[in-house]
Amino acid sequence: MPIDIHAHYVPPQLLAAIAAKGAECGVTLLPSPGDKPPALGFDYGFKVRPFFPALVEPVAQRCASLDRQGLDRQLVATWPDIYGYGLGREACAQWHRMLNDTLAEWCDANADRFSFVASVSLVDADDAAAELDRAVALGAVAVMVSANVESVNIGEMLLDPFWAKAEALGLPIILHPVLVGPAPRAAKFALTQIAQYTFDTTLGVGSILFSGVLDRFPALSLVLSHGGGSFPYLLGRFDVMHARMDKVAQGDVAQLAPSSYAVRIGYDTIVHAPKALRFLADTVGIERIALGTDESFPPADRDPLAGVRAAGFSAADIELITETNPRRLFPRLP
Repeated sequence: MPIDIHAHYVPPQLLAAIAAKGAECGVTLLPSPGDKPPALGFDYGFKVRPFFPALVEPVAQRCASLDRQGLDRQLVATWPDIYGYGLGREACAQWHRMLNDTLAEWCDANADRFSFVASVSLVDADDAAAELDRAVALGAVAVMVSANVESVNIGEMLLDPFWAKAEALGLPIILHPVLVGPAPRAAKFALTQIAQYTFDTTLGVGSILFSGVLDRFPALSLVLSHGGGSFPYLLGRFDVMHARMDKVAQGDVAQLAPSSYAVRIGYDTIVHAPKALRFLADTVGIERIALGTDESFPPADRDPLAGVRAAGFSAADIELITETNPRRLFPRLP
């Protein structure tokens, strides 16, 4: 019964809610030419590109995709690019309540195949913590957060009430990259998808470790997108610089070498290369890896089971990656 732990979806309920009352929190639907899906505009000046067609596809089409890939269940989060962290505090909190209410409603109506991954406003840690309580009541099995908040690494944000609440609830946190500002060197050749996003994940997890988040909250469950970005590959450099940097000047309060935390973190399989997936398993342990697709976006793994098989894992290890590990990492799954 393979489970996909990393996918994205924008339900029709959200588009209807934005049309009806999005202006109350500074979010507006922007029509696209022809029959293309709309875009979103935020009142602080940010405009996200139009929704990808697969991001807003009918539920029957998404279910057919799961069937084609041999997947039984999919964890769906909203699109992190629309988190809207440039909104004011109350507006952002209201926006994430709308995101969670609509996605939870859609997942509940399609609970045989889909599970709800929440989002929270990281503009204020207390608001984020309060929304976690609400999201769990709505049926959330995890929460997805961005590796940066308006270009500030997430580990440098003052979020201890949020981390504490997630730890207390036993709610896994999926760390996901986001790009809401210009990155001119990544503008061509799909370098945003290839390198910028994985780079963002690496910076995000590095900031979490060095700022001591996993020391202050040792039971926190953290899962990294896209195989951890380049974090597993750069563990040696992380460890060397942890040992050699001026810890006071850099604010490095990590109690252990970064490689010691790497084996406590979860990782999805979205690396698109069998040897890279084997390296990840050898580095962090097979029990830390779970199947993912990143469905809805161009770099999605469209045949994830084939990728796991191509890595040469045993049948027992494939079962671990596709079902046992997802259920252990996300204990609220049905």
